[in-house]
Amino acid sequence: MAEREEGKIAQYRVLLGEGRGEIEEKKSRFICTLRPVHSEQEATDFIEEIKKKYWDARHNCSAFVLGSRQELTRCSDDGEPGGTAGRPMLEVLLGEGLCDAAAVVTRYFGGTLLGTGGLVRAYGGAVKAALAEAETGIMRYGVKLRIGTDYNSVGKMQHLFGKRGIVPEAEYGEAAVFTVTIPVGEAEALKEEVTEATCGKAKLTELEKIYFIDRE
Repeated sequence: MAEREEGKIAQYRVLLGEGRGEIEEKKSRFICTLRPVHSEQEATDFIEEIKKKYWDARHNCSAFVLGSRQELTRCSDDGEPGGTAGRPMLEVLLGEGLCDAAAVVTRYFGGTLLGTGGLVRAYGGAVKAALAEAETGIMRYGVKLRIGTDYNSVGKMQHLFGKRGIVPEAEYGEAAVFTVTIPVGEAEALKEEVTEATCGKAKLTELEKIYFIDRE
């Protein structure tokens, strides 16, 4: 379960781009297309786009999840027996912890009926195949800090950032100014380390709290 911070979800998983996967069951082709979406309209437009692309397919079943808490979900069997397509697709998205994501599985019928269990496995399997090829990341709730210090402390600051795996934006003028974005829960510890490393000479300014992408 994602942690909570100041009424916000501390982190949630998202797609970083489109994904595509395909499986075959008894000569039926199941092609899954994944895409990040941020509204119900965007998800609906994506589903219609795929239906037009694969206009000659027997079925274009769909599922999507919206919101950092997965609060809005929809799915469609698009003519397949009830509960055999959209629901198993949705369960894969939910099970993988994905938010703001939509999936469409296109089926080209191969002439052999798969039965209820076969359809459930095939539609869920197609989504899993696409996810295996898709790039995902973690949206983290963080704070952007500006840290100003004299040049005598630059080496210490760079060592501190390297130890924490932070890649700062740096500006060098009359003083050295670093801008970093880190998870909210790590901010106080970083501030203490910066103060100690610079003997209290660094000036720390909290710019804003934002969500930022951390690639998996």
